[in-house]
Amino acid sequence: MDVAPATSASPVVTQGNPYAVVLRLALPTVAAMLSQSIVNEIDIVFFSWLPQPESSNAQAALFPSLILLWLFGGSLSAISVGTQAIAARRFAEGKEHDAGAVLVNSWVFALVAGCLFTLLGYLSLPFLLEHLIKVPAAREAAEAYLHWRLLGIASMVMTFSFKSFFDGIGKTYVHLVSAVVMNSFNVLLCMMFIFGRWGAPRMGIAGAGLAGFVSTWIGLAIMIGWALRQPYRARFQPFSLRKVDGKLVRDIVGLSWPSAVATIAVMTGFALFSTIVSRLDALEHSARGLGEGAEAVNSAATTVIVGVLKLTFTACLAFGTSAATLVSQSLGAGDGDKAERFGWVSVRLGLGIFAVVGLLEGLVFTRPLLSLVTSSPAVLEAASLPMRMMGLATPLIALAMILTQALFGAGNTRFVMLAELFLHFLCLVPLAWVLGITTGFGLVGIWSAALTYIVALALVMTWKFRRGDWKTIRI
Repeated sequence: MDVAPATSASPVVTQGNPYAVVLRLALPTVAAMLSQSIVNEIDIVFFSWLPQPESSNAQAALFPSLILLWLFGGSLSAISVGTQAIAARRFAEGKEHDAGAVLVNSWVFALVAGCLFTLLGYLSLPFLLEHLIKVPAAREAAEAYLHWRLLGIASMVMTFSFKSFFDGIGKTYVHLVSAVVMNSFNVLLCMMFIFGRWGAPRMGIAGAGLAGFVSTWIGLAIMIGWALRQPYRARFQPFSLRKVDGKLVRDIVGLSWPSAVATIAVMTGFALFSTIVSRLDALEHSARGLGEGAEAVNSAATTVIVGVLKLTFTACLAFGTSAATLVSQSLGAGDGDKAERFGWVSVRLGLGIFAVVGLLEGLVFTRPLLSLVTSSPAVLEAASLPMRMMGLATPLIALAMILTQALFGAGNTRFVMLAELFLHFLCLVPLAWVLGITTGFGLVGIWSAALTYIVALALVMTWKFRRGDWKTIRI
């Protein structure tokens, strides 16, 4: 089955066999996002090479630290939702200068807001860490990491502006190039500063924060350099400040703010989830009479589970990003049925691919994968059963994330926001406390709450996408 050629004057990407089109868009994004996730996994591996208890405390600190980073930077990076949706539609309509104006207004907003959120992050960091991490040694490690990592908020948000624009016009390989170079530098810098090699000071987890901060600016420089190339500079004028328009900024932000709220809800929910895990560690330390420097087993186990699954999450998100582009461009060309077709094609591909991935993660290679990112027998044992549960749920994760991004591409951001708010604060968090702490099921109970959340999200997003009322949204 072929998709009918688009009528737009622009070379849109919705032509051809729909399965081939989805794969052509998704695979560069998968590679780019996997390279970023692999770097985070390498951080976990590097931390496992540190002596105990520094190793487990650094791993325990990483997950809540990344939550806080995404609470500030990720919420702002939601500007990518409006940027991609509007740029893709203008591009499909043949209005290339208007598509370029979307990028101009997006990156200017990202720069200003990124600087403000960096300041807010530093001011609120002591308060947030005190309430988020209950083990003192892990809290100190997180503070050392975020001291450097927060300096990359502005570059992170601006990179998302450029990425979403290039994704929206179908050039998903641009971010792949940026990600590979950026993450190569990140690995090199981590080796230097975590362990003090090649004359650099030994900084431990703080060295990973420094490496991450520097590499994000390198990645942004590559994206800017690509946009400065003659074909893009002439066709889209992505740095023409005379295109800065308050109304267009409001339109982009208006479409993006529900995604920002959803991101804050997700990060807050996961932060509370992490706090519950940390509370479980504190209770176990108290019951066993362990000191403040004791190994935070459950928090470290949660970090390594998330670390392994993050590779899957990002690959699912990459398929969702391609679905968002195809839905946006199809709606821009006035073909809602084609937009829906691309959504379900993306889902079918995702279910097939990630069913295999889930079996590998959840049954075949569970302990070997975990052994790559932890050297602690206690952490390995604690993580094994939750990892099996989440691995087998991987197809549902793919379904939920692909349809969530497809709805973002259609402009149905408020529904996604409300769904995330409801599911995090009325399902994930209270259920994690009840199953993990109140009823005494521990880490398995806490991750059972996460499994319940995934099932519910997949059902809700499937119901909404199938209804099809998103086809009438005008941007």
